[in-house]
Amino acid sequence: MIKYPQKLSLAITPTPLQCLSRLSAHIGGPKIWIKRDDLTGCAVTGNKVRKLEFILSNIIANGGDTLITAGGTQSNHCRAVAVLGAHLGLKVHLLLRRDGIVRPVGNLFLDHLTGAEIDHYSPAAFKQLDTLFDTWSSHYIEQGRKPHAIPIGGSNSFGVWGYISAISELIKDFSDAGIMPSAIIHATGSGGTQAGLIAGKQLYELDCAIHSYAVCDSASYFDSKVLSDLHNWKKDFQVSIDLNQLIISTNDNYIGAGYGKASKEIYDTIKLLASLEGVVLDPVYSGKAFYGMLEEIKAGRYKNHSDIVFIHTGGIFGLLAEHNQIIF
Repeated sequence: MIKYPQKLSLAITPTPLQCLSRLSAHIGGPKIWIKRDDLTGCAVTGNKVRKLEFILSNIIANGGDTLITAGGTQSNHCRAVAVLGAHLGLKVHLLLRRDGIVRPVGNLFLDHLTGAEIDHYSPAAFKQLDTLFDTWSSHYIEQGRKPHAIPIGGSNSFGVWGYISAISELIKDFSDAGIMPSAIIHATGSGGTQAGLIAGKQLYELDCAIHSYAVCDSASYFDSKVLSDLHNWKKDFQVSIDLNQLIISTNDNYIGAGYGKASKEIYDTIKLLASLEGVVLDPVYSGKAFYGMLEEIKAGRYKNHSDIVFIHTGGIFGLLAEHNQIIF
């Protein structure tokens, strides 16, 4: 019996598991299914809310009244924290890395709309994020508030539980659909979703590979980051699990020009899926990973697989901020 920590009910779950039959026929290869975690909410759409259910529950239990977190200008995580902070009556302060021209569109528009305090930092200054967290935490403590810093992407030991619980949901999805996929595929950026899926696979003894497609950083970085997150999670919650048995499989061949930088091929993939299935990806995470998965299918990597499942981690507001990149 897996003992979960307390969580808030913030996500709309379970999310649907949808068969992409027309796309599968168009591409050839295994049948592709998509776990619609872009439907976990309206303004809080995406994978981040699964993590934040556990993270925010712990913060509130410890008397926190101020949330400080960080990410890129179009961070899905920061938008989710801003929306949920407003929902829960908590002050939110976002520390955003200035990625090009700052325009109040997409996720950033919702950050402003929900009343978050926002500071933009140059990429060089943003590298000193731990110092920024400490400085702002001290500032709020002096004001008599109780601040809590949430790491980028919500990737901490409490956040890991978000996608451990998603594995239990997926197992029921597979049973209901009458399938046993050979691979679960998703985009990885901060490593938290990846860590949860890998731990959940082990805890629930799921015979299904976890294939993570990097949207930034190298496979070796994720080897280290995910293992570090899981060491902290195991220590904090005294979980009986052999981390040496875990398989961390990260494909870093489709990062392209870097985080948040999508090529024409990515946008073409987004258009293809939207036109065939009515499912909308984003250019930063799901679009990049989905493109990578399709390229691997074409190259024969999944030729002996019957069913594979892609987890849609959301990000539609980020796509709206980049609408001028798509040519019709």
